[in-house]
Amino acid sequence: MEAIRLIGRSSRLSLLQIEIARQKIEAAFHGVRVEIIARSSKGDALQNIPLHTVEGTDFFTRDIFDALQNGEADIAVHSLKDMSSEHFFGGNRFAVIDRDDTRDVAIFNQDIIEKIRSGQNIIIGTCSPRREEMATVFLQKALPQLNENIVIETKPIRGNVETRLRKLNSGEYDATILAAAGLNRLLASEVDAPLLRQLLQDKKLMFLPLIECVPAPCQGAIVCEAHPGNQKALRVLDAINNQQHYNDCMAEKKAAAAYGKGCLQKFGVTTLPFENTSTLYAAGRDEEEREFNSWYNIPALDIDNKYFFTATDHMGSFFEYEFSRPEIRVDSAVVYVSNYKAVQSPQLIQSLKELKVWASGTKTWYELAKQGVWVEGCADAFGLEFIEKAWGMPLLKYKKEDVQIITNGNGAANWKQKGWKTSGTYETKAEPKKELANKIAGADIIFWTSYHQYELYRDVLKKDVQHVCSSGETAVLLRSAGVEPVVFPNIKAFQQWKKTSFR
Repeated sequence: MEAIRLIGRSSRLSLLQIEIARQKIEAAFHGVRVEIIARSSKGDALQNIPLHTVEGTDFFTRDIFDALQNGEADIAVHSLKDMSSEHFFGGNRFAVIDRDDTRDVAIFNQDIIEKIRSGQNIIIGTCSPRREEMATVFLQKALPQLNENIVIETKPIRGNVETRLRKLNSGEYDATILAAAGLNRLLASEVDAPLLRQLLQDKKLMFLPLIECVPAPCQGAIVCEAHPGNQKALRVLDAINNQQHYNDCMAEKKAAAAYGKGCLQKFGVTTLPFENTSTLYAAGRDEEEREFNSWYNIPALDIDNKYFFTATDHMGSFFEYEFSRPEIRVDSAVVYVSNYKAVQSPQLIQSLKELKVWASGTKTWYELAKQGVWVEGCADAFGLEFIEKAWGMPLLKYKKEDVQIITNGNGAANWKQKGWKTSGTYETKAEPKKELANKIAGADIIFWTSYHQYELYRDVLKKDVQHVCSSGETAVLLRSAGVEPVVFPNIKAFQQWKKTSFR
């Protein structure tokens, strides 16, 4: 095959994405010569234009499109989130070749704790209406609650990753929000990593949850584009396309188009893997300013003329909690808290303030924040396995041996069997209760929030009862007991389904 000409923006991050495309092409077509054309876009040159007025309008990609159309190159390489749906669903051909972590990460200066404590306003640099809409509301509750009135302001910020971090270091902002994917790609580069690590030194990170702060459609995805008349380029796209990434991004773009298009999007759309499948989640405000949240590809249950018992309606009735265990020692750099009830003692709370803390979900996150603990991220109620892969990203590089799980006594035993360092801080005590047993015994469908609930009442269940739960450890343990449950992505997806399914 003759030489393949790749074109993309000239920023360092864009050049790294072009390099990923080059490596994939050379792996698929041994001996092919790849030429790289780097070009500044209008978006790179016009730094004084507010980004929120041009996002979603191909502001960063139009010049590259034109060069491709004019035959100056064979394949263009872009960040897919910068490309409008109109262009993506237009006449050209595309391949999605790579996708990194989809989360946004808020990066704070080290003095953020003192600023919160002293009641100063927190200035966050962002030009994204989506981030401004979601992240500020979330951070109000997620930051350590060291002052009863945390005030967050947003201020426009422009420039590449390095420029924004330099502006953060200058004290012009207290925080900025960036895509984790871009940071990871820069940190994976031998050329770029030293400067970026220097700019990130002493910063406090907060990985925004995927449900409360939904990423932009196709965030983290690299797309290659070719003119349909260029047969050589089309062969290359077919060879380097990741079909799963392509399908996910196609679905995200289609879903996004239903909620609004253009430059002022206040919503996000993302794909969330669970079990051996995935769900699409979209939330925010549509172009008519109507608030929404939507789950796609979740189970359909036949509930007509059936008694549906859901444990979420009886959470205080199943167990009593006994905090009689001796004080635990935390000697790991990273702590995963499975339930806020596991963190009660002042000594443990003080220890967590010095460590990297992750929570099972936002409920536990908020409760830890009330105790003054900085939480770095959460598993979005998908379970520990969901977040384990993210811990290995270049931005974190956490290993299994770095992590200590804090949970209850029963949970500790399960996780230890899987090789995790685990500490149980309390026990759940329960005896079957007659009133609850009668309700469960009459149920045709039951949603369990824990395996221990099932264990407690398994003897009173109908023979043909249908079991339902969210993904994670509960589903794993039910299967180990010979039960095949209907599995929702997480408890929030179930609650949304319940809200729309029952009158």
